[in-house]
Amino acid sequence: MTTSNETPATRRPRLIFLVPLAVFVALAAVFLIRLETAGDPQAIPSALVGKPAPSFDLPGLEGVALPGLKGTDLKGAVTVVNVFASWCGPCRVEHPQLVALAKDSRIKVVGINYKDVPANAVRFLGDLGNPYAAIGADTKGRAAIDWGVYGVPETFIVDQNGIIRHKHVGPIDLESLETSIRPAIEATLKPAD
Repeated sequence: MTTSNETPATRRPRLIFLVPLAVFVALAAVFLIRLETAGDPQAIPSALVGKPAPSFDLPGLEGVALPGLKGTDLKGAVTVVNVFASWCGPCRVEHPQLVALAKDSRIKVVGINYKDVPANAVRFLGDLGNPYAAIGADTKGRAAIDWGVYGVPETFIVDQNGIIRHKHVGPIDLESLETSIRPAIEATLKPAD
């Protein structure tokens, strides 16, 4: 005979406290497995890949002696479209890779300046260099929405016919430049069979 005052009915409520912990552990395990196997943030799908670039007409960035950017500018050459902002830390990280890409005479690098103060964007480009052949000022963010931008920076590769061939989410680092961006550019430069 036991002298404990606990009955099976009083032990049961304590087990209920373990249910949220078990659910949390299960979700954490699923998250970690997903992260390890296929959690690449650059792999966010885009419904626009394989489709024409959106129609847009953006004015030039005030204070920079470059033209604005419109959808028709994306035809005739393989174009790298980079969505950036001066307030974006990862945009600073990727900027040297964009400067390097701009040296490739087979492609055109253009920018969409997203919800930025023009003076700050001019200072950003003055400090880091300007790789862009044209910059459209998307002050309200409408063009970025049309492009399906999740957040800056994002980069698109558009073929000679204005079709989006590749989307890269996040900053372009040296590894992604060599394993993702350059191969996508090379594939886009190849003539269609």
